[in-house]
Amino acid sequence: MSTTLSPPAITQIPILIAPNQVLKARARAVEDRDADIVRELIPRMYAAMYAAPGIGLAAPQVGLGLRLLIIDLKPNDKHEPLTLINPEIVAVSEDLATREEGCLSLPNQYADVTRPARVKVRYFDETGAKKEIDGSDLLSACLQHEIDHLEGILFVDHLSALKRNMIMRRLAKEQRALQKKESAWK
Repeated sequence: MSTTLSPPAITQIPILIAPNQVLKARARAVEDRDADIVRELIPRMYAAMYAAPGIGLAAPQVGLGLRLLIIDLKPNDKHEPLTLINPEIVAVSEDLATREEGCLSLPNQYADVTRPARVKVRYFDETGAKKEIDGSDLLSACLQHEIDHLEGILFVDHLSALKRNMIMRRLAKEQRALQKKESAWK
């Protein structure tokens, strides 16, 4: 009789929903002493992001105030995960681009956000190698959006107060309805 071993299941980590105050705090740099936490957190973040589904997730969105983010734009429907530790924007273009953004911490809420069209980001990968990436189009917007999370900034913070308040009220209403529905099932 042979036994086949399967990899242990990755426990999913919950994604925080705005207006959770953890989302508004600036994350601290990842240090050597954080290696075990980061190593354990990365696959759980990817599992949560893919399950949501989404294309980017920052550690503060899962309740950990570390400068860590993940991105997978899935070009051609193939996974191309990108893990950025201690990312910093080192250059931005003068030209701007506006695109619709959403956020896993603001489910079902979308708005047009204007950002620099291109960006260069310096970061460390999960092996500790120092790298740089140039982003344009969707990658540029995603890098800036996720790095904003590390600064305690949500995409709605780039909007007018009127638009931001409309989105936050709509989100609160949807979350109340969801909680009511979930409690009815219990």
